[in-house]
Amino acid sequence: MKKILNELCAKDTRAVEARAAGIYPYYRPISSGQDPLVTMADGTQVLMFGSNSYLGLSDDPRLKEAAIKAIEKYGTSCSGSRFLNGTLDIHEELEAKLAKFVGKQAAVTYSTGFQVNLGVISALGFRGGFIFLDALDHACIIDGSRLSFSEVRKFRHNDMGDLEKKLWLTPRNAPKLIVVDGVYSMEGDIAPLPDIVKLCKKYNAAVMVDDAHGLGVIGKNGSGTASHFGLTKDTDLIMGTFSKSFGSLGGFIAGDNDVIDYLKHNSRSLIFSASMTPAAVAAASTALDIMIHEPERRENLWKVTRHAQEAFAANGFDTGHTQSPIIPLFVRDTVKAMTVVRKAYEVGVFITPVIAPAVPEKDVLIRFALMATHSIAQVDEAVEKLTKIFRELEIIQ
Repeated sequence: MKKILNELCAKDTRAVEARAAGIYPYYRPISSGQDPLVTMADGTQVLMFGSNSYLGLSDDPRLKEAAIKAIEKYGTSCSGSRFLNGTLDIHEELEAKLAKFVGKQAAVTYSTGFQVNLGVISALGFRGGFIFLDALDHACIIDGSRLSFSEVRKFRHNDMGDLEKKLWLTPRNAPKLIVVDGVYSMEGDIAPLPDIVKLCKKYNAAVMVDDAHGLGVIGKNGSGTASHFGLTKDTDLIMGTFSKSFGSLGGFIAGDNDVIDYLKHNSRSLIFSASMTPAAVAAASTALDIMIHEPERRENLWKVTRHAQEAFAANGFDTGHTQSPIIPLFVRDTVKAMTVVRKAYEVGVFITPVIAPAVPEKDVLIRFALMATHSIAQVDEAVEKLTKIFRELEIIQ
């Protein structure tokens, strides 16, 4: 059996070929915090434009202090699941704050954002029901739907006509759940939530928004996509992660009391996983307070975002339909995208490629992500260097 496994795994030669070509872009060890300027394991310092720390909080001294104090009081682990021995008072305090923040009755936290979508969607995918997924939904949404008992139907990205056709073909009284990203993690555009809500009302469906990349970035106090559109009451479930704007690790789902209570007793990735560590809970809770009370962070994030968007456009980059601090730089060729990443790193800019199967080959891109702690000067330096590389590789003129 071991030989068969080895043979099957060895058939995937993509990583081997990329290493041989000197353009392998993954697992690059960093020996500092996720700041605008990071130190790599070999001592090299590079500008970081590949991080999801949108508010620049992952290395904030206040989060560190909160995490340390939580470890001193509660230890390093809860040593069990939330369902059994792993619920701390600070878990429940954070959940109450989150529910209020996103405008829902209740919330429950999971150990990672991936676990949230895995557990929530599988638990709410009832037999005889239907789950509708946007074609660009995150992998954990897809995996959660695969574990459900519902029939899964995908619709073209942000195509409300295609979604309506698929809704029209389902029984009106069958359970129906539409799951979308609020802000799409690779191309940076926002789900057309007003149109989705209209379809939900017309076809008796519920909607869940994965706001991993929306929280901290858009909406009142950074409370996400539903708030951004003024549709908090019409959005049934709001999901978020703590590994982006919150500078921590974990995730949550918020919604009506009955639904959250059902998930607490039926969501397998919650019941059978160890709970969020005390340090992660304390850091996320502190980040939420900062998010609310320091709007200037979000203001600077949008200042550098608009500047970067305008600078890339002026230099001829194809940035798609981004509406957020996630700026896709389309390359549309895997080898060229990996080459861009290597060349950028050599001149001091850390960026990441997005290739198949995450996106189709025709949509291969470089993901350029902004943080509130970036300066205009740092953005200009990165744009200048990337422009030179893109022109050298004849990606732009």
